[in-house]
Amino acid sequence: MDTEEKDTEEFALPRSRAANERLHALVPGGAHTYAKGDDQYPEHLAPVISHGRGAHVWDVDGNRYVEYGSGLRSVSLGHAHPRVVEAVRRELERGGNFVRPSVVEIEAAERFLATVPTADMVKFAKNGSDATTAAVRLARAATGRARVAVCADHPFFSVDDWFIGTTPMAAGIPVATTDLTVRFPYGDLPATEELLSRYEGEIACLILEPATRTEPPPGYLAGLRALADRHGCVLVFDEMITGFRWSEAGAQGLYGVVPDLSTFGKALGNGFAVSALAGRRELMERGGLRHSGERVFLLSTTHGAETHALAAAMAVQRTYTEEGVTARLHALGERLAAGVREAAAAMGVADHVVVRGRSSNLVFATLDGAGRPSQEYRTLFLHRLLAGGVLAPSFVVSGALDDADIDHTVDVVAQACAVYRKALDAGDPAPWLTGRPVKPVFRRLA
Repeated sequence: MDTEEKDTEEFALPRSRAANERLHALVPGGAHTYAKGDDQYPEHLAPVISHGRGAHVWDVDGNRYVEYGSGLRSVSLGHAHPRVVEAVRRELERGGNFVRPSVVEIEAAERFLATVPTADMVKFAKNGSDATTAAVRLARAATGRARVAVCADHPFFSVDDWFIGTTPMAAGIPVATTDLTVRFPYGDLPATEELLSRYEGEIACLILEPATRTEPPPGYLAGLRALADRHGCVLVFDEMITGFRWSEAGAQGLYGVVPDLSTFGKALGNGFAVSALAGRRELMERGGLRHSGERVFLLSTTHGAETHALAAAMAVQRTYTEEGVTARLHALGERLAAGVREAAAAMGVADHVVVRGRSSNLVFATLDGAGRPSQEYRTLFLHRLLAGGVLAPSFVVSGALDDADIDHTVDVVAQACAVYRKALDAGDPAPWLTGRPVKPVFRRLA
Protein backbone atom coordinates (compact mmCIF):
# COMPACT_ATOMS: atom_id res chain seq x y z
CA MET A 1 0.00 0.00 0.00
CA ASP A 2 1.48 3.36 -0.99
CA THR A 3 1.75 6.37 1.31
CA GLU A 4 -1.24 8.08 -0.24
CA GLU A 5 -3.50 5.09 0.44
CA LYS A 6 -2.09 4.65 3.95
CA ASP A 7 -2.80 8.28 4.83
CA THR A 8 -6.35 7.85 3.59
CA GLU A 9 -6.83 4.66 5.59
CA GLU A 10 -5.72 6.48 8.74
CA PHE A 11 -8.18 9.34 8.22
CA ALA A 12 -10.42 9.42 11.29
CA LEU A 13 -12.92 11.75 12.91
CA PRO A 14 -13.05 10.86 16.62
CA ARG A 15 -14.77 14.04 17.78
CA SER A 16 -17.31 13.89 14.98
CA ARG A 17 -17.96 10.25 15.82
CA ALA A 18 -18.63 11.15 19.46
CA ALA A 19 -20.83 14.06 18.40
CA ASN A 20 -22.83 11.78 16.11
CA GLU A 21 -23.44 9.42 19.03
CA ARG A 22 -24.77 12.34 21.07
CA LEU A 23 -26.98 13.37 18.16
CA HIS A 24 -28.50 9.91 17.83
CA ALA A 25 -29.27 9.85 21.55
CA LEU A 26 -31.19 13.11 21.26
CA VAL A 27 -32.46 13.45 17.68
CA PRO A 28 -34.22 10.67 15.73
CA GLY A 29 -31.92 9.77 12.86
CA GLY A 30 -29.10 11.88 14.27
CA ALA A 31 -29.99 14.84 12.04
CA HIS A 32 -32.93 17.10 11.33
CA THR A 33 -32.86 16.22 7.63
CA TYR A 34 -32.56 12.61 6.49
CA ALA A 35 -30.25 13.59 3.63
CA LYS A 36 -27.78 14.90 6.24
CA GLY A 37 -27.77 11.64 8.21
CA ASP A 38 -24.52 9.84 8.97
CA ASP A 39 -25.84 6.82 7.02
CA GLN A 40 -25.19 8.92 3.92
CA TYR A 41 -21.44 8.83 4.61
CA PRO A 42 -18.83 6.12 5.21
CA GLU A 43 -19.16 4.56 8.64
CA HIS A 44 -17.70 6.76 11.41
CA LEU A 45 -16.60 9.31 8.79
CA ALA A 46 -19.55 11.70 8.85
CA PRO A 47 -18.16 15.13 9.80
CA VAL A 48 -20.09 17.20 12.33
CA ILE A 49 -19.68 20.82 11.30
CA SER A 50 -18.29 23.50 13.57
CA HIS A 51 -18.59 26.49 11.22
CA GLY A 52 -18.36 27.62 7.63
CA ARG A 53 -17.22 30.61 5.61
CA GLY A 54 -17.50 31.03 1.89
CA ALA A 55 -17.01 27.68 0.16
CA HIS A 56 -15.31 26.05 3.16
CA VAL A 57 -16.52 24.33 6.32
CA TRP A 58 -14.64 23.09 9.37
CA ASP A 59 -15.61 20.02 11.39
CA VAL A 60 -15.31 19.57 15.15
CA ASP A 61 -12.10 17.60 14.57
CA GLY A 62 -10.48 20.71 13.07
CA ASN A 63 -10.48 19.57 9.43
CA ARG A 64 -11.24 22.06 6.68
CA TYR A 65 -13.17 20.98 3.58
CA VAL A 66 -14.13 22.45 0.25
CA GLU A 67 -17.89 21.96 0.46
CA TYR A 68 -20.37 21.13 -2.29
CA GLY A 69 -24.15 20.94 -2.13
CA SER A 70 -24.03 23.36 0.81
CA GLY A 71 -27.14 23.18 2.97
CA LEU A 72 -28.77 20.74 0.52
CA ARG A 73 -28.25 23.27 -2.29
CA SER A 74 -29.53 26.21 -0.24
CA VAL A 75 -26.28 28.10 0.41
CA SER A 76 -25.58 29.09 -3.18
CA LEU A 77 -23.67 32.31 -2.38
CA GLY A 78 -21.41 30.72 0.22
CA HIS A 79 -21.57 30.65 3.99
CA ALA A 80 -21.86 33.93 5.91
CA HIS A 81 -22.13 35.95 2.71
CA PRO A 82 -21.51 39.58 3.75
CA ARG A 83 -24.48 41.14 1.93
CA VAL A 84 -26.86 38.58 3.40
CA VAL A 85 -25.38 38.77 6.90
CA GLU A 86 -25.58 42.56 6.93
CA ALA A 87 -29.20 42.59 5.75
CA VAL A 88 -30.14 40.07 8.44
CA ARG A 89 -28.25 41.96 11.14
CA ARG A 90 -30.12 45.17 10.36
CA GLU A 91 -33.49 43.48 10.76
CA LEU A 92 -32.56 41.60 13.92
CA GLU A 93 -32.11 44.91 15.69
CA ARG A 94 -35.62 46.00 14.63
CA GLY A 95 -37.54 42.95 15.87
CA GLY A 96 -38.31 39.74 14.07
CA ASN A 97 -42.01 38.93 14.39
CA PHE A 98 -45.05 41.04 15.20
CA VAL A 99 -48.78 40.71 15.75
CA ARG A 100 -49.42 42.39 12.38
CA PRO A 101 -47.55 42.26 9.06
CA SER A 102 -44.29 44.15 8.82
CA VAL A 103 -43.52 46.59 6.03
CA VAL A 104 -40.72 44.16 5.17
CA GLU A 105 -43.38 41.75 3.93
CA ILE A 106 -44.44 44.30 1.30
CA GLU A 107 -40.87 44.92 0.25
CA ALA A 108 -40.05 41.21 0.07
CA ALA A 109 -43.15 40.45 -2.01
CA GLU A 110 -42.40 43.30 -4.39
CA ARG A 111 -38.79 42.18 -4.76
CA PHE A 112 -39.78 38.55 -5.37
CA LEU A 113 -42.42 39.39 -7.97
CA ALA A 114 -39.96 41.68 -9.75
CA THR A 115 -37.48 38.79 -9.84
CA VAL A 116 -40.11 36.22 -10.90
CA PRO A 117 -42.41 38.36 -13.10
CA THR A 118 -44.35 35.32 -14.37
CA ALA A 119 -46.17 35.25 -10.99
CA ASP A 120 -48.85 37.71 -9.85
CA MET A 121 -48.87 37.03 -6.10
CA VAL A 122 -46.62 35.36 -3.54
CA LYS A 123 -46.90 33.99 -0.03
CA PHE A 124 -43.86 33.14 2.09
CA ALA A 125 -43.28 30.21 4.41
CA LYS A 126 -40.30 28.54 6.08
CA ASN A 127 -39.71 25.35 4.09
CA GLY A 128 -40.43 23.80 0.74
CA SER A 129 -42.92 21.23 1.99
CA ASP A 130 -45.21 23.99 3.28
CA ALA A 131 -45.23 25.61 -0.13
CA THR A 132 -45.74 22.47 -2.23
CA THR A 133 -48.52 21.18 0.02
CA ALA A 134 -50.23 24.58 -0.14
CA ALA A 135 -50.03 24.38 -3.95
CA VAL A 136 -51.67 20.94 -3.89
CA ARG A 137 -54.42 22.12 -1.52
CA LEU A 138 -55.08 25.15 -3.67
CA ALA A 139 -55.25 23.05 -6.84
CA ARG A 140 -57.71 20.66 -5.22
CA ALA A 141 -59.87 23.55 -4.05
CA ALA A 142 -59.83 25.26 -7.44
CA THR A 143 -60.65 22.14 -9.44
CA GLY A 144 -62.83 20.23 -6.98
CA ARG A 145 -60.69 17.16 -7.70
CA ALA A 146 -58.84 14.91 -5.27
CA ARG A 147 -56.05 13.21 -7.22
CA VAL A 148 -52.53 14.62 -7.52
CA ALA A 149 -50.14 13.61 -10.29
CA VAL A 150 -46.45 13.82 -9.38
CA CYS A 151 -43.49 13.32 -11.66
CA ALA A 152 -42.16 9.82 -11.05
CA ASP A 153 -38.59 10.74 -11.99
CA HIS A 154 -38.14 13.42 -9.35
CA PRO A 155 -37.07 12.27 -5.89
CA PHE A 156 -38.76 14.62 -3.44
CA PHE A 157 -41.65 17.06 -3.21
CA SER A 158 -42.83 17.23 0.41
CA VAL A 159 -42.69 15.65 3.86
CA ASP A 160 -46.48 15.60 3.87
CA ASP A 161 -48.62 12.49 3.44
CA TRP A 162 -49.71 13.11 -0.16
CA PHE A 163 -46.10 12.59 -1.28
CA ILE A 164 -44.24 10.62 1.42
CA GLY A 165 -46.93 7.95 1.20
CA THR A 166 -45.60 7.14 -2.28
CA THR A 167 -42.06 6.40 -1.02
CA PRO A 168 -40.67 3.32 0.76
CA MET A 169 -40.98 5.29 4.03
CA ALA A 170 -44.78 5.25 4.04
CA ALA A 171 -45.24 4.04 7.62
CA GLY A 172 -48.00 5.91 9.41
CA ILE A 173 -49.72 7.13 6.25
CA PRO A 174 -53.21 5.81 5.38
CA VAL A 175 -53.45 3.93 2.09
CA ALA A 176 -56.51 6.00 1.24
CA THR A 177 -54.28 9.08 1.15
CA THR A 178 -51.55 7.40 -0.87
CA ASP A 179 -54.05 6.12 -3.43
CA LEU A 180 -54.89 9.71 -4.35
CA THR A 181 -51.37 10.33 -5.67
CA VAL A 182 -50.51 8.99 -9.14
CA ARG A 183 -47.31 9.29 -11.17
CA PHE A 184 -46.30 10.38 -14.65
CA PRO A 185 -42.88 10.05 -16.33
CA TYR A 186 -40.73 13.09 -17.09
CA GLY A 187 -40.41 14.00 -20.74
CA ASP A 188 -43.15 11.64 -21.95
CA LEU A 189 -46.20 13.62 -23.08
CA PRO A 190 -48.15 10.65 -24.50
CA ALA A 191 -47.84 8.75 -21.20
CA THR A 192 -48.99 11.83 -19.27
CA GLU A 193 -51.95 12.32 -21.59
CA GLU A 194 -52.87 8.65 -21.12
CA LEU A 195 -52.80 9.15 -17.34
CA LEU A 196 -54.98 12.25 -17.55
CA SER A 197 -57.45 10.42 -19.80
CA ARG A 198 -57.51 7.36 -17.51
CA TYR A 199 -58.42 9.61 -14.59
CA GLU A 200 -60.42 12.10 -16.64
CA GLY A 201 -61.88 14.81 -14.42
CA GLU A 202 -60.11 13.46 -11.31
CA ILE A 203 -56.61 14.98 -11.35
CA ALA A 204 -56.28 18.34 -9.63
CA CYS A 205 -52.70 19.11 -10.62
CA LEU A 206 -49.52 18.02 -12.33
CA ILE A 207 -46.52 18.79 -10.10
CA LEU A 208 -42.92 18.41 -11.24
CA GLU A 209 -39.49 19.95 -11.24
CA PRO A 210 -39.34 21.66 -14.64
CA ALA A 211 -35.76 20.39 -15.12
CA THR A 212 -33.26 18.31 -13.17
CA ARG A 213 -30.34 16.21 -14.37
CA THR A 214 -31.31 16.64 -18.01
CA GLU A 215 -32.72 19.51 -20.01
CA PRO A 216 -36.42 19.19 -20.83
CA PRO A 217 -36.95 17.70 -24.30
CA PRO A 218 -37.83 20.32 -26.93
CA GLY A 219 -41.46 21.34 -26.56
CA TYR A 220 -41.99 19.23 -23.44
CA LEU A 221 -42.87 21.94 -20.93
CA ALA A 222 -45.07 23.76 -23.45
CA GLY A 223 -46.77 20.45 -24.22
CA LEU A 224 -47.36 19.83 -20.54
CA ARG A 225 -48.85 23.31 -20.26
CA ALA A 226 -51.23 22.49 -23.09
CA LEU A 227 -52.18 19.14 -21.54
CA ALA A 228 -52.99 20.77 -18.21
CA ASP A 229 -55.17 23.35 -19.95
CA ARG A 230 -56.95 20.73 -22.05
CA HIS A 231 -57.72 18.50 -19.07
CA GLY A 232 -58.57 21.35 -16.68
CA CYS A 233 -55.86 20.71 -14.09
CA VAL A 234 -53.36 23.03 -12.44
CA LEU A 235 -49.71 22.99 -13.57
CA VAL A 236 -47.28 23.34 -10.64
CA PHE A 237 -43.53 23.83 -11.05
CA ASP A 238 -41.44 22.87 -8.04
CA GLU A 239 -38.58 25.37 -8.44
CA MET A 240 -36.86 24.59 -5.14
CA ILE A 241 -33.69 23.63 -7.01
CA THR A 242 -34.14 25.32 -10.38
CA GLY A 243 -35.00 28.64 -8.75
CA PHE A 244 -31.92 30.91 -9.10
CA ARG A 245 -29.65 28.06 -10.24
CA TRP A 246 -31.27 27.96 -13.70
CA SER A 247 -32.01 31.67 -13.81
CA GLU A 248 -33.00 34.32 -11.29
CA ALA A 249 -36.61 33.70 -12.36
CA GLY A 250 -36.19 29.93 -12.23
CA ALA A 251 -36.74 27.44 -15.01
CA GLN A 252 -39.96 29.18 -15.98
CA GLY A 253 -37.97 32.33 -16.69
CA LEU A 254 -35.36 30.42 -18.68
CA TYR A 255 -37.67 28.21 -20.76
CA GLY A 256 -40.54 30.68 -21.13
CA VAL A 257 -43.32 28.34 -19.97
CA VAL A 258 -45.53 29.80 -17.24
CA PRO A 259 -47.06 27.43 -14.65
CA ASP A 260 -50.22 28.20 -12.74
CA LEU A 261 -48.36 27.88 -9.44
CA SER A 262 -44.69 27.55 -8.54
CA THR A 263 -42.74 26.98 -5.36
CA PHE A 264 -39.33 28.35 -4.42
CA GLY A 265 -36.94 27.81 -1.51
CA LYS A 266 -33.36 26.62 -0.94
CA ALA A 267 -31.24 29.31 -2.67
CA LEU A 268 -33.88 31.95 -1.92
CA GLY A 269 -32.51 32.51 1.59
CA ASN A 270 -28.86 31.39 1.26
CA GLY A 271 -29.40 29.07 4.21
CA PHE A 272 -32.00 31.13 6.06
CA ALA A 273 -35.41 29.49 6.34
CA VAL A 274 -37.67 31.01 3.70
CA SER A 275 -39.76 29.53 0.92
CA ALA A 276 -42.43 30.87 -1.39
CA LEU A 277 -45.61 29.86 -3.15
CA ALA A 278 -46.25 32.05 -6.19
CA GLY A 279 -48.72 32.02 -9.01
CA ARG A 280 -51.68 33.38 -10.90
CA ARG A 281 -53.81 35.92 -9.05
CA GLU A 282 -57.02 34.05 -9.84
CA LEU A 283 -55.74 31.02 -7.93
CA MET A 284 -53.76 32.73 -5.20
CA GLU A 285 -56.65 35.01 -4.22
CA ARG A 286 -58.62 31.94 -3.17
CA GLY A 287 -56.38 31.92 -0.11
CA GLY A 288 -57.12 35.58 0.58
CA LEU A 289 -59.99 37.80 1.68
CA ARG A 290 -60.97 39.60 -1.52
CA HIS A 291 -63.17 37.04 -3.22
CA SER A 292 -66.70 35.72 -2.78
CA GLY A 293 -65.96 31.99 -2.95
CA GLU A 294 -65.18 29.36 -0.37
CA ARG A 295 -62.03 30.18 1.58
CA VAL A 296 -58.86 28.09 1.21
CA PHE A 297 -56.56 27.74 4.21
CA LEU A 298 -53.55 28.37 2.02
CA LEU A 299 -50.54 29.14 4.21
CA SER A 300 -50.63 30.45 7.76
CA THR A 301 -47.34 30.02 9.59
CA THR A 302 -46.26 31.78 12.76
CA HIS A 303 -42.72 32.27 11.49
CA GLY A 304 -43.42 32.46 7.76
CA ALA A 305 -42.68 36.16 7.55
CA GLU A 306 -39.84 36.56 10.05
CA THR A 307 -38.29 39.83 9.03
CA HIS A 308 -34.68 38.68 9.07
CA ALA A 309 -35.41 35.71 6.76
CA LEU A 310 -37.24 37.97 4.31
CA ALA A 311 -34.34 40.42 4.48
CA ALA A 312 -32.01 37.54 3.62
CA ALA A 313 -34.18 36.65 0.62
CA MET A 314 -34.13 40.22 -0.65
CA ALA A 315 -30.36 40.42 -0.26
CA VAL A 316 -29.97 37.14 -2.15
CA GLN A 317 -32.11 38.38 -5.03
CA ARG A 318 -30.22 41.67 -5.25
CA THR A 319 -26.89 39.86 -5.20
CA TYR A 320 -27.94 37.47 -7.94
CA THR A 321 -29.18 40.19 -10.25
CA GLU A 322 -26.43 42.73 -9.58
CA GLU A 323 -23.47 40.33 -9.53
CA GLY A 324 -24.51 37.79 -12.17
CA VAL A 325 -24.38 34.89 -9.75
CA THR A 326 -26.29 32.43 -11.94
CA ALA A 327 -23.74 32.85 -14.73
CA ARG A 328 -20.93 32.36 -12.23
CA LEU A 329 -22.49 29.13 -10.94
CA HIS A 330 -22.65 27.80 -14.48
CA ALA A 331 -19.04 28.78 -15.21
CA LEU A 332 -17.75 27.18 -12.00
CA GLY A 333 -19.74 24.02 -12.65
CA GLU A 334 -18.46 23.75 -16.22
CA ARG A 335 -14.87 24.03 -15.00
CA LEU A 336 -15.43 21.45 -12.27
CA ALA A 337 -17.22 18.99 -14.56
CA ALA A 338 -14.50 19.22 -17.17
CA GLY A 339 -11.80 18.65 -14.53
CA VAL A 340 -13.55 15.68 -12.95
CA ARG A 341 -14.22 14.04 -16.31
CA GLU A 342 -10.61 14.53 -17.36
CA ALA A 343 -9.35 13.07 -14.06
CA ALA A 344 -11.69 10.08 -14.32
CA ALA A 345 -10.63 9.43 -17.91
CA ALA A 346 -6.95 9.66 -17.03
CA MET A 347 -7.42 6.99 -14.35
CA GLY A 348 -9.50 4.76 -16.60
CA VAL A 349 -12.79 5.16 -14.76
CA ALA A 350 -14.65 7.58 -17.04
CA ASP A 351 -17.44 5.02 -17.44
CA HIS A 352 -17.73 4.52 -13.69
CA VAL A 353 -17.36 7.98 -12.09
CA VAL A 354 -19.89 9.96 -14.08
CA VAL A 355 -20.79 13.64 -13.71
CA ARG A 356 -24.36 14.53 -14.65
CA GLY A 357 -26.72 17.46 -14.63
CA ARG A 358 -26.76 21.14 -15.46
CA SER A 359 -23.43 22.77 -14.67
CA SER A 360 -24.99 24.80 -11.85
CA ASN A 361 -26.44 21.64 -10.29
CA LEU A 362 -23.98 18.77 -10.83
CA VAL A 363 -24.34 15.33 -9.29
CA PHE A 364 -22.17 12.27 -9.73
CA ALA A 365 -22.87 8.59 -10.20
CA THR A 366 -20.62 5.79 -8.97
CA LEU A 367 -20.97 2.67 -11.10
CA ASP A 368 -19.57 -0.82 -10.61
CA GLY A 369 -17.72 -2.93 -13.17
CA ALA A 370 -20.99 -3.79 -14.92
CA GLY A 371 -22.07 -0.13 -15.08
CA ARG A 372 -24.66 -0.43 -12.32
CA PRO A 373 -25.12 2.20 -9.57
CA SER A 374 -23.16 1.04 -6.52
CA GLN A 375 -23.42 2.19 -2.93
CA GLU A 376 -20.16 0.37 -2.18
CA TYR A 377 -18.24 2.31 -4.81
CA ARG A 378 -19.93 5.52 -3.68
CA THR A 379 -18.64 4.80 -0.17
CA LEU A 380 -15.11 4.28 -1.46
CA PHE A 381 -15.28 7.51 -3.47
CA LEU A 382 -16.72 9.60 -0.61
CA HIS A 383 -14.07 8.26 1.78
CA ARG A 384 -11.26 9.39 -0.52
CA LEU A 385 -12.85 12.79 -1.06
CA LEU A 386 -13.25 13.36 2.69
CA ALA A 387 -9.67 12.33 3.39
CA GLY A 388 -8.55 14.84 0.78
CA GLY A 389 -10.53 17.69 2.30
CA VAL A 390 -13.54 17.65 -0.04
CA LEU A 391 -17.06 17.29 1.41
CA ALA A 392 -19.14 16.40 -1.61
CA PRO A 393 -22.36 14.39 -1.46
CA SER A 394 -22.82 16.02 -4.88
CA PHE A 395 -20.82 18.43 -7.02
CA VAL A 396 -23.34 21.27 -6.67
CA VAL A 397 -21.29 24.47 -6.65
CA SER A 398 -21.65 27.69 -4.68
CA GLY A 399 -20.63 31.12 -5.91
CA ALA A 400 -17.98 31.33 -3.19
CA LEU A 401 -15.74 28.73 -4.84
CA ASP A 402 -12.62 29.95 -6.60
CA ASP A 403 -10.22 28.43 -9.11
CA ALA A 404 -7.96 27.09 -6.35
CA ASP A 405 -10.90 25.25 -4.77
CA ILE A 406 -11.81 23.67 -8.10
CA ASP A 407 -8.19 22.69 -8.78
CA HIS A 408 -7.88 21.11 -5.33
CA THR A 409 -11.13 19.21 -5.83
CA VAL A 410 -9.99 17.85 -9.19
CA ASP A 411 -6.67 16.73 -7.68
CA VAL A 412 -8.49 14.88 -4.89
CA VAL A 413 -10.91 13.33 -7.39
CA ALA A 414 -7.93 12.08 -9.41
CA GLN A 415 -6.49 10.40 -6.30
CA ALA A 416 -9.89 8.89 -5.51
CA CYS A 417 -10.22 7.61 -9.08
CA ALA A 418 -6.83 5.90 -8.83
CA VAL A 419 -8.11 3.84 -5.89
CA TYR A 420 -11.43 3.31 -7.68
CA ARG A 421 -9.51 1.78 -10.60
CA LYS A 422 -7.73 -0.63 -8.26
CA ALA A 423 -11.05 -1.72 -6.77
CA LEU A 424 -12.52 -2.27 -10.23
CA ASP A 425 -9.49 -4.32 -11.25
CA ALA A 426 -9.88 -6.41 -8.11
CA GLY A 427 -13.57 -6.86 -8.88
CA ASP A 428 -14.54 -5.93 -5.32
CA PRO A 429 -14.37 -2.61 -3.43
CA ALA A 430 -14.65 -4.31 -0.01
CA PRO A 431 -10.91 -4.22 0.81
CA TRP A 432 -11.00 -0.45 0.43
CA LEU A 433 -14.03 0.03 2.71
CA THR A 434 -13.82 0.56 6.46
CA GLY A 435 -17.40 -0.32 7.35
CA ARG A 436 -20.91 -0.61 5.99
CA PRO A 437 -21.70 1.12 2.69
CA VAL A 438 -23.68 4.34 2.55
CA LYS A 439 -27.43 3.85 2.26
CA PRO A 440 -30.23 5.40 0.23
CA VAL A 441 -32.37 7.96 2.07
CA PHE A 442 -35.68 6.34 1.11
CA ARG A 443 -35.72 2.77 2.43
CA ARG A 444 -38.34 0.86 4.39
CA LEU A 445 -36.08 -0.43 7.19
CA ALA A 446 -33.41 1.45 9.15
